[in-house]
Amino acid sequence: MAGVPGPAQHDGTRLADALRAGDVIALTEVYDAYAPRLYDYCHGLLRDRVEAAGALRNVIIAAREHIDRLTEPERLRGWLYAIARKECMRRRDSPNRHTGQEAPEADDRLDGERLARREERRMLAHSALAALNGRQREAIDLLVRHDLDEVDMAGVFGMPLEETFALVEKAGEDLAAALHAVLVAQNHREDCDAVASLAGSWPLPPQAAASLVRHVPGCPVCRELRTPQVPPAGLLSVLPVAALPAELRLDVLTAATDEDRAGNRRAIAAWTGPFDEYGWPLPYEPAPARARERPPRRRGPLIGALALAAGVVMLAAGAMVWLGSGGGERTDAAATVPAAPADSGEPTGSAEPEPTPPDPSPTVTSPSPSPSATPSPTPSPTKTSKTPSTRPPLQPPPSSDAPRTPRRGSLAVEGCRMRGRESSCNVRITAQGGPVNWRVTGTSGGVSANGAGRLGPGESAEVTVHRTNVFCLGDRNGSVSFSPGGTASVSYC
Repeated sequence: MAGVPGPAQHDGTRLADALRAGDVIALTEVYDAYAPRLYDYCHGLLRDRVEAAGALRNVIIAAREHIDRLTEPERLRGWLYAIARKECMRRRDSPNRHTGQEAPEADDRLDGERLARREERRMLAHSALAALNGRQREAIDLLVRHDLDEVDMAGVFGMPLEETFALVEKAGEDLAAALHAVLVAQNHREDCDAVASLAGSWPLPPQAAASLVRHVPGCPVCRELRTPQVPPAGLLSVLPVAALPAELRLDVLTAATDEDRAGNRRAIAAWTGPFDEYGWPLPYEPAPARARERPPRRRGPLIGALALAAGVVMLAAGAMVWLGSGGGERTDAAATVPAAPADSGEPTGSAEPEPTPPDPSPTVTSPSPSPSATPSPTPSPTKTSKTPSTRPPLQPPPSSDAPRTPRRGSLAVEGCRMRGRESSCNVRITAQGGPVNWRVTGTSGGVSANGAGRLGPGESAEVTVHRTNVFCLGDRNGSVSFSPGGTASVSYC
């Protein structure tokens, strides 16, 4: 990935533990290790350098505020990406979003010839990616350019692991088909009139790229053509990388540690929740639109009509008194007149929802959060009528018990042994006390294993363990570690 350090080899567990202990130096290490790629990822989602800078700042702040929630510290890097995606989705939904100022590209110091060759490959990459949908492009980007595995991506997208595997597999297949079609258009457009008409401009727009992918397999000419094999990593390595501003480091670390900004950090951290049972933020969901306020009633004509009616009644009553004064029983003039409803000054409808923490998003000028926020006005109490009601008040229905949170289960593991020249054996895992989302988190001692899934209460599964040592001399032991907990011993030779 041009302009960005290679695959991160940083000790996520050590940094997570140091953050939990409040180590400020660890916060600096986290920024130096992960900020360049996180900034590029945020810029890819927001397409604006100011918004990307604000998003990165909020990610670092939220990570420090919520690090105690992370149950798997070795997944720190993927966890940071999950926070970053939620923050970016929130910003994209904000009416105050800043747009139009993309970040400069990281300088690779290439000469003219290499720049031209890179530009040609870049148009090829943009054209192939244009045939994919947005979720597929993001999955390929996270997998290839940002080196996340499917387990991390499941947390980033907030989707089941099985669906993540299916997404990655389908995205890879569609990218391969799109790349083949684009290479046909680039190298053999003269052989097919339909391809020539679709490939009129480069890079190909999404509609043309999708049409080209559908055309090539069914065309008797195009389907016989052969194209060179281009690995996805090589294809995506030429895409532009947003340059991390050098001055952003001091701004972010100051915002994350300054005592005067503690209140603002709490407001920023509030936008990251809620979290799942492993401490990963749940996907962003837009706040429900506030119900449109009803237009104020035009009270003038109503009050005038009521006043006119009252005057008529009063005149009629006075005439009856005057006519009845010559004899007979006197008529009471105090006839009942309906009073005009008092204007409470409050809109009708349901009460205003509970106020939420102020949005710490920057507006235009500075990526730093604003230290102050205007509190919401306290609604005035509702006025009630003094006239006693003849109908007893409606009693609320009996409240049912609040739904209980499903109990989280634990994982019981049983080791295995490879006898003689066997090269594999099966470790058995069982969910106890509730459902368990499990995955293999590591191996040691010359064995390898992988897998993940979900077990219902009492359900079991087997994970195949292979030995990696070719020669088998004497008794050897290895282990397989699982999440949410448990280590299986493996004996072989």
